[in-house]
Formats: sequence, structure tokens, C-alpha cells
Amino acid sequence: IMSTAIQTSILYIPKTHSQTVTGGSSGIGKCIAVECYRQGAFITLVARDEDKLLQAKKEVEKFAINDKQVVLCISVDVSSDYSQVENVIKQAQEKLGPVDMLVNCAGTSISGKFEEVEVDRFKKLMEVNYLGSVYPTRAVITTMKERRMGRIMFVSSQAGQIGLFGYTAYSPSKFALRGLAESLQMEIKPYNIYVTVAYPPDTDTPGLAEENKTKPLETRLISETSGVCQPDQVAKIVVRDAVQGNFNSSVGPDGYMLSALTCGMSPVTSITEGLQQIVTMGLFRTIALFYLGSFDSIVRRCMIQREQSKTADKRE
Repeated sequence: IMSTAIQTSILYIPKTHSQTVTGGSSGIGKCIAVECYRQGAFITLVARDEDKLLQAKKEVEKFAINDKQVVLCISVDVSSDYSQVENVIKQAQEKLGPVDMLVNCAGTSISGKFEEVEVDRFKKLMEVNYLGSVYPTRAVITTMKERRMGRIMFVSSQAGQIGLFGYTAYSPSKFALRGLAESLQMEIKPYNIYVTVAYPPDTDTPGLAEENKTKPLETRLISETSGVCQPDQVAKIVVRDAVQGNFNSSVGPDGYMLSALTCGMSPVTSITEGLQQIVTMGLFRTIALFYLGSFDSIVRRCMIQREQSKTADKRE
């Protein structure tokens, strides 16, 4: 059960729909763009690194299904200034038309013990992972409500469903997305706009590779209890769920269990989904207790090993 940083059914919108992907220059964001481009979408990629954006544009364009499709690249930090984000979204809509689907995938991760994480990193992660989704959403929501249609996706993480050792800075920023999504969904559902929150597990992306360089032993051992997904696999699932208007999007058996366990007062897509959550809650809670016991055991063992190592060093 990990953290980070989507073939779909017939799209609910025309093949020429416009999709904006923040954080679309690499990883899951780029794969989501590819998946939608393969279905005929016009894509706007938004990210900070202009060189990576241009490279991503070339990779996405390989999957065109007709010669009318466009991939637009805009370089901006979606977490820094709302007026800048509003302006680039306006530019995209002037060139490609109103945004039918917004994918908030911009994010960053850091792992470390609470007292060892630099204080300014807590602020930075909230800015990128939370405000980096608030600003683009705020910029498209009025037009979506006027048109009475739209999809908004927030890419959270399984670390946005369960707090784990080493993620005291990362997890809260991903948990915050769920609160935003639930509140926003209640506001915009009457306008035929649907929100999806994706909770991918550890995914083989540049962000994960960077995070692994400084990941504490406890976090690494807990992460190893689950596998690593490929970004294109995650992209297929998330796009499918967003198109269908599902509020929760999970990957694999662990992801399904976590979503059922943490559903709380979150919206349901169907009565069947609600009944499944009710029926499986007791069983999944029992399984979860074994997981938690295993995680606590890992943390205790690591602490004991460190203390023994310190004692041995002192003796020498």
C-alpha cells in the first residue's frame, strides 16, 4: 500500500473534446494525455519544465488518430500564482475550445521522518499537491457550469487514504484533495459535472525514482509489501473511471480494499457500489488490521536495530 506523485469506453463527449493535463510532461500525467489523445482528444499539457513539455508533446503526437488533433504545451508553475494559471487556461480555451476534462496531476513527493523533514517542505508540498490542483480547477469551473458538462480529475495517492511512516509531509497534501473533491462534487453535480479522485499505488515514474533515493528504511520495507504499477496501466484505469463519472478510482485489489475501507461519506456512483462497500466493510477492516500490525512490526524492528547499532558503536 503505497504513495507516489489511465482503453476506455465511449467518451461522454465528442471525439474533438479538449483536455487539459497539469503535470503532463512525465509519469502518470503524460500517460493520461496519451490515453485520451488515442481517443481523439485535443490536449493541453501544462508543466514547469519547457524542455520536458516539448519532449512529451512529441511522444503524445505519435498516437494521433487523425490529422486534426492538436497538442498544446504551456509552461507555468500551477502552484505559484492563480492569475498566471487563469491566464494559461484562458489561452488554451481560446486555441482549443472549452476544457471538457481537467486532469490535475501536478505533484511532488518527499519522504522522511517528521523531525528530519525541513519545515519549508511541508509548505511546498501543500502548495504543489493541493493548491496546484485548486488553481486550475478554479480556472475552468465557471465555463464548465455554463456549458453544463465536464469532468475534473484529482490524482491523489494511496498515501492520501492511509498515513504511513515517512509521509508526514506528503500524505496530508494528498488527503486534502479528497476533502476538496467531496465538497466540490456536491456543488457541481447539479450542473452535470463529475469529479474523480484517483488513488494510484507506487507507480514506476521519475518521481518515484527520485523519492526512493532518500526513502527511510521503514518506508521502503512497507512499500515492498505491495508491487509497483506501470504508469500506462494506471492511466487506462483512471481515464475509464473519469469518463464513467466514478468518484473513486483505484488500482488493483489493495486499491479496491482501501477505497471501500475509507469511503466514509464520499459519493457513490451507483447503488451497487454502495452495497458492495457495506457488505465488504467488516472483512476489509479485519484484513486491514493485519496490514497495520505488520507495518507497526516493521517500524519497531527498525527502531530496535538502530538502538542496538548505536549501543555497539558506543562500545567500540
